[in-house]
Amino acid sequence: MTDMTDWGAVLARQGVPEAMIDGARAMAARHSAVAEGLAHDPAEPADPSVFPAALAAEAARPATGGGAAPAPMAPAPADATLGAGVEAIAALVRNRAVSAVELAERHLDALGRVGPRLNAVARLEPEAALAQARAIDARLARGDEVGPLAGVPMAHKDLYGREGWLLEAGSRILRGHVATRTATAIRALDAAGAVDLGRLNTVEFALGPDGRNAHTGPVRNPWNPAHLPGGSSSGSGACVAAGAVPAALGSDTGGSIRLPAGACGLVGLKPTAGLIGRSGVFPLAGSLDTVGPLCRSVRDAALLTQTMAGFDADDPQSQHRPPVDLMADIEDGLAGLRIGVAESYFFDPLDEATRAQIGAAADLMAAEGARVSRVAIPGIELANRLNVVLINVEAATQHRAWLGTRAADYGPETLGRMAAGLFVSAPAYLAALGRRARLLRAALDGPFGEVDAILAPVWPFEPPAIDADAGAPGVRAEDLGHCTRPFNYLGLPAVTLPCGVSANGLPVGFQLVGRPFAEATILRAARGYERARRFLDEHRPAVTA
Repeated sequence: MTDMTDWGAVLARQGVPEAMIDGARAMAARHSAVAEGLAHDPAEPADPSVFPAALAAEAARPATGGGAAPAPMAPAPADATLGAGVEAIAALVRNRAVSAVELAERHLDALGRVGPRLNAVARLEPEAALAQARAIDARLARGDEVGPLAGVPMAHKDLYGREGWLLEAGSRILRGHVATRTATAIRALDAAGAVDLGRLNTVEFALGPDGRNAHTGPVRNPWNPAHLPGGSSSGSGACVAAGAVPAALGSDTGGSIRLPAGACGLVGLKPTAGLIGRSGVFPLAGSLDTVGPLCRSVRDAALLTQTMAGFDADDPQSQHRPPVDLMADIEDGLAGLRIGVAESYFFDPLDEATRAQIGAAADLMAAEGARVSRVAIPGIELANRLNVVLINVEAATQHRAWLGTRAADYGPETLGRMAAGLFVSAPAYLAALGRRARLLRAALDGPFGEVDAILAPVWPFEPPAIDADAGAPGVRAEDLGHCTRPFNYLGLPAVTLPCGVSANGLPVGFQLVGRPFAEATILRAARGYERARRFLDEHRPAVTA
């Protein structure tokens, strides 16, 4: 955000090309103009703490409908744990069909094989992982109680701190940086018995939707390795899709869980802002960041989310909420649920094949008993543009000292986006921050007064080829977040799941979006669709563990 510093001169003295500085100014001017034109009401609060309070005031309304559903599928046999889900693996460990140490060794080996092929792994931590696994096996041998994730091997985006481990955020600037604290979400998984195998590649500082990284190289999509897997949680998406781990944590500020989940045929959950604590996770934009899982099934997403949900005293966005049980009604099916398809704005960039596949998903929901209608979300395009303003300014503020002295250590795409935030005016930022509660209220009083969940696409275009020009229309970062960024701005929960495959062999996905803290409703709807569609029974990626 602009201050008395001449940022153009500061960047130029560090050798940043004039064309990049001019591009950053132009991007800032384009988005600032939208925000500055809002005629901000001084009575409209611009304090970032006000928006979480507005979310908290919206109690999730109970969904309609119900009905019995089949029991979950039986767990996979012990020799098929690669590619199995969280619930299945946890059951094998509890039943002593496989040891936690065997699982850790098997999945470390899988990450060691698949990681280089997809460029998806940042670092493995075998000694620490095997120590965790041995402790779980010892508890089981003594007959002690173990947590619901006991022995489940996972690895996470390289933003998640664990005390004593490297945390480099896909960057040169943090190369060699050792975390001094363990992230709240990681502590929750530890307490539930999960085994932490290491860290996965990310877009530099999580600022990008495709999976490119100038320092570590692009991550490859296991469904078609000539294409990107989406970002910024790119390694998380690639490793889970390849079956090297059953689940991984990502972060979502403008779509960075949902985009790789959509591109990799996974379930990804962006929770309501404030549901899961973020302390110990390297931030991108504090008013927008959320953390959540990428996994292979809706039930796994529910289990992981309820494990991590809870108040975090070190996270100013965190909310005091009653304990959440996301599994209680998850098998109640789609019957009676009201699903609104948001075609206006969201479907505008889609090609005909993608429109047809997402339309078929809505039709299947209707066949399963949902009441499907068309809805429009007021101000949704504005929400997208204002989300960009907040990301740019807050990221630039987070990185202000480094931008002033180490600009050359950023990759060019990251630097261009960061620098744009330096040139956004204070009135534009305050207007973007202050309009959130009003647009949230319009969505809740409008379409969410009529439906239980909104269905929208995830990707506006097919995930780009690795050799595609990152500055081309339909490939640019600001284009790729078209369908996901608005829901970060509104703070709403959204779950992504696959519905088809493109001509290039890449998954096509959609997202279900709910009211604040209505994760149980959207997961119930997603599980009803997943159970009917059975996508992973029909489709497999080209690269697997």
